Amino acid sequence: MIKAIIFDFDGTIIDTEMVWYRAFRDAYQVHGVDLSVKMYAPCIGTGHERFNPFEYLVTDLHLPIDLPSFRKEVETRHAELMEAQEMREGVMDYLEGARLHGLKIGMASSSQRKWVEPFLQRLKIRDYFECISTADDVLRVKPDPEVYRHALACLGVEAQETIAVEDSPNGAKAARASGVYCLLVPGPLTATLEFGPVDRRLNALSDLDLGMLLQQGGSS
Repeated sequence: MIKAIIFDFDGTIIDTEMVWYRAFRDAYQVHGVDLSVKMYAPCIGTGHERFNPFEYLVTDLHLPIDLPSFRKEVETRHAELMEAQEMREGVMDYLEGARLHGLKIGMASSSQRKWVEPFLQRLKIRDYFECISTADDVLRVKPDPEVYRHALACLGVEAQETIAVEDSPNGAKAARASGVYCLLVPGPLTATLEFGPVDRRLNALSDLDLGMLLQQGGSS
């Protein structure tokens, strides 16, 4: 029996992923560098250990760039683009549906809490979440399952009682490794990437009513 649902944040609740990519791509083009999705992919849904887009032009290409200024330019551009972003289709229905069905609602994010919380407040959905697990709560972010295990413990549920909603390969790996049912809803950017096994894949949460999913027992 499903007792909880855990949402990823970036790219799942609101499409910050494509916006970050666009901000970096534009900044790279100023310096004559093409940032492909394939190059950028290792940092989607996780930290910057495998690929740090803020530092790559200096550390790998050795371009004479002032890193603090470059970071500020990217973050400013990202903030501008985010002003037009709203919740992804179907998210609000799933939050309402989870509350209606008595599910515990949590979040498992590789981002820091100071990044996540303002968006939840702006979207007026903070009160839906009983537990928010972020990079601040764990030693290792996705694809490691630690942030999911932290969220499960916080909610007081078992993995087999839980559905995770993810959009990225790193997030899906973390969800699957923690033992939860993984509902994959990739966005425009992550839909182009390769994924390992997931339990179900949708184009948008609006494609499958939560009540129907629960009737199916979270099965594929």
